[in-house]
Parts: sequence; structure tokens; C-alpha cells
Amino acid sequence: MKIIIVIPARLKSSRFPEKPIKKILGIPMIIRVAQICEKIIKRDNVIIATDSKKILKLVGEYKFKGMLTSKNCLTGTDRVSEIASKVHANIYVNVQGDEPLILPKDIKKIIEAKIKNKNKVICGYSEISNDINPKSNSIPKVVMNEKNELIYISRSLIPGSKKKLTKYNKQVCIYAFNKEELNLFRNFKRKSKIEYLEDIEILRFYEFNKKILMVKTSGNSIAVDYPIDIKKVEKKLLQNDKKIRSKSK
Repeated sequence: MKIIIVIPARLKSSRFPEKPIKKILGIPMIIRVAQICEKIIKRDNVIIATDSKKILKLVGEYKFKGMLTSKNCLTGTDRVSEIASKVHANIYVNVQGDEPLILPKDIKKIIEAKIKNKNKVICGYSEISNDINPKSNSIPKVVMNEKNELIYISRSLIPGSKKKLTKYNKQVCIYAFNKEELNLFRNFKRKSKIEYLEDIEILRFYEFNKKILMVKTSGNSIAVDYPIDIKKVEKKLLQNDKKIRSKSK
């Protein structure tokens, strides 16, 4: 069974231009993510998919594999699906290039779930920690049934309740697909109406009645959406490094 990890990366971002190549403690963010991925899979099976020759050059300098994709890709998953049309694999894992704190064990959990559930799209989730405002529209909230299958995902606060809820779940952007699922996604050729409204790409699979299995992850990661998030990530990395050093004494 061949498994590849694809890290979508585009240079232009309305909220944070050139985000993938911004340095975090001296290392470009996209490279940090690739280094995490290679801890669980051979480096040759980690592909950075980008529409930028600048990113492609950087990736090459660090001896990772990069592939140019169309500038017309609507989402990261469209970019992954373009790679799937060129590179054979049984499972394609989409790891976001702006998640530099993602844990290898969480990627592994997603892969294991896909191996066991070949006909379901796999997506990560975790509880929203107490220091994060669940009402933030930058955080997609998820609601699942008792089989951990996705019912809905929204930037609005869900689920609603007459009672006061203290815990909400958020999407963690690690996905796993087979080639057929990616072909369905890409051949739709546009964002679905609800995908466009929520700006959440996984919602496109609702148009194909695809079941989406949610897999709980550690929730350790911090998505880098704005320049201020770089400082948050660096602070967390330094804290983690300090903990490791104290344990080794």
C-alpha cells in the first residue's frame, strides 16, 4: 500500500501574503511542516504542492520534493487532487502547510483510520481549549453523530443548546482520501454553495453524500492565519523545548 502526504502551499494569501515561507525560529514554516511529516513516512512520499516557483525553489534547497500545480486550484484539496492525477497512491493525506505544531502521532491516527475505513473521507478534530474563544469565525466547529461521523461543520457556534455548553469541538485540518474521492472533489469544478458560504472545503463532499469520519487528535496545533500567530507558535515551540530539556536533566 502506497501512502503519500501532500502539503498544499500557495504564496498569495489575502490575510497573510507569502505565509508558507515565513520563518519560525529560523526555519520556513512549510519546511517545518514537511519535517514533521517525514517522521512518519519516507521523505520521498512527502510532496509540497504549490503554484509558486519561489516555494518550489525553497523546498528544493531543503531537499524535499515539490510539484507545481495550477494557479486555478480553488482549495488545498483541489491542489491535492491535482497531485493525485499525476502520482499513484492508495491513500493521499492532506496536511496543511500552516500547521507547524501538528504532531506526527496525529497524522498517523488519520492514516490508520483511513486504512480501516477505505470508503470514508477522514478528518481530524479536537476539543477547543479554554483559552480560545469558540465564537471566533476563524475556527470551524464540528458536530458529529454517535459514530463520530460529521453531521455539520460551521464557522458559527454549533451545536446550539438550551443549556449552557462548556465544550465545543473544532476541525483539525488533516484529511485522508482515496483517488476516487479526490476525483469527485476536483471534477465538481467549483465550490459548492455551502462550501462557498462557510469557506470550508470539506463541505463539498456533502454534494456526493460522502460520509466523513472524524478522528480525535491532540489539539496541539496552532493554525497560522495572521502574522501575530507566528509569535504564538514560536512561544509554544520554546515552551515545548524547555519541557524536553527539563525532562532530560
